[in-house]
Amino acid sequence: MQPPRVQSAVRRIGAEHPSLPGHFPGHPVVPGVVILDQVAAVARAHGLGPVAALPQVKFLAPLGPETAFRIEIDPPGRGGRQAFRVVADDSEAPVTYCTGQLVTIHDSPDA
Repeated sequence: MQPPRVQSAVRRIGAEHPSLPGHFPGHPVVPGVVILDQVAAVARAHGLGPVAALPQVKFLAPLGPETAFRIEIDPPGRGGRQAFRVVADDSEAPVTYCTGQLVTIHDSPDA
């Protein structure tokens, strides 16, 4: 039996994204909600189901537009929670932008 795989995808938020002019003028930073929307999209794309909850999230470094980043989602752990990381994809130095846990609809107590 093979060990469960980490689900992974590379993404990039374009400089034309409508949230960037107001977040922050002159020094754009991708808003956390946009990053989390990408995490949810990767979960759905890998068949994990819609995200029901994000019980824990930490933003550790600012993510600029046009920066390639990789979303990694671990197999379910205790209570069905899945750890995730948003990390630099093409950086020489390791950068972690965000970490957290997610619960999908299939894993939630109300499902």
